[in-house]
Amino acid sequence: MALGQFLVPQFIDVESKIIGSVTTRQFLIMMVVGMIDYILYKLLYFNTFIVVAVLLTGIFSIFAFVKINGMPFHYFFLNFVQTMRKPWIRIWTKEPLAALPPLEKPEIRKEFIAKPPLATSKLSSLTLIVNTGGAYREE
Repeated sequence: MALGQFLVPQFIDVESKIIGSVTTRQFLIMMVVGMIDYILYKLLYFNTFIVVAVLLTGIFSIFAFVKINGMPFHYFFLNFVQTMRKPWIRIWTKEPLAALPPLEKPEIRKEFIAKPPLATSKLSSLTLIVNTGGAYREE
């Protein structure tokens, strides 16, 4: 019997789309910036609001829609920050190895207990069993 073919899912890292080509993550980011803009509209003068809203919406739009090398911008930004926090130059300095003291091995005494040699009759019966594969036994 031949095994049936199974469909292997492709592109499993694709985000689900909500409206057109807008993903859930992008939609939520834009909803948050919309709420922040509305709060700023109520709190600030109109001229100040326009400047702040344009900057804030621009920054949030970059985080929502821009991909660099197929990677969402927030991952790229986090990787960039981690890279900038590391030292630029790495210098290897060889340190001499500390010599370890020689290990003293304790003497192990082995006592051998001599087994009595097998009797000829016992040896011949074992030979018969091994040679015949256990089919014949001496009685």
